[in-house]
Amino acid sequence: MRRLYTLEIGYLCVVIAVSLVGFSSLLRDEFMGGEQPALTGYHLLHISTSLAWLLLLLWQLLLLRQQGFRRHRAIGQYIFVAGPVLIATLMLLSVHSASKATAEGIADGLLVQNVGTTLEVALLVLLAFFLRQNRDVHGSFMLSSTMLFLGIALFFAFISYVPKFRVEGPETFHRFAEAGQAIFLIIFAVGLLFFLRQWRTGWPWLLASLLFTLNAWLPGFLERTGRAKPYTDLVASIGRVPAFVVGLVGFAALLGLAWKVAPGRRAARAATR
Repeated sequence: MRRLYTLEIGYLCVVIAVSLVGFSSLLRDEFMGGEQPALTGYHLLHISTSLAWLLLLLWQLLLLRQQGFRRHRAIGQYIFVAGPVLIATLMLLSVHSASKATAEGIADGLLVQNVGTTLEVALLVLLAFFLRQNRDVHGSFMLSSTMLFLGIALFFAFISYVPKFRVEGPETFHRFAEAGQAIFLIIFAVGLLFFLRQWRTGWPWLLASLLFTLNAWLPGFLERTGRAKPYTDLVASIGRVPAFVVGLVGFAALLGLAWKVAPGRRAARAATR
């Protein structure tokens, strides 16, 4: 039976739309003015690479819907470039954010969100390549990685535009936690929906949901244990340029390794001997 991927395509379109709304909050802050510009070159680079990644996944789904399998495989080779660039820019933004906080002598409030998302997206994409012999599991890993982008975009959209969660000053800072709780429920519901839809191959969606939950819990843990500031300083000590280079070259090497040592390929070779 031909799969139309209607739900997956609709989901990705929602992620892209919410991401644009979340990013627009930075533009709004920029136009409102302030002591420091809300939008920097680092943000623009991050926005560009993130949207390019989401559009690449959407393109792949549309090709599968049209049964353009040969072109789908050809376009899939772009992942070997887009993936390392995405991880490198995520690492760059993480170090940049931590460096700004270190210069001010404070802990980075976005430390877990930045570093955690970087490591988790890298993990999900690597697993997608390592387990690519099962196409449905491969697709679930690739698409589930977008939930991490969705969660972050929802957070900025909620605190900027949704009246119930809009943060307008110190007296409304409690809405950060309220927005986080609401977003956790949304992300968990999305992961559960895709898992129940195809429970044999949809388990990566639950894994991505758990990773997002970990990101929501860790900041409080680091704050309570007094580790937020030391870890901020540690991330900042990496340096912006080294972070980008390590992310780019290191993840490209890991993708190449995952491509070569996929278990399914080794099993197929052993069966032909």
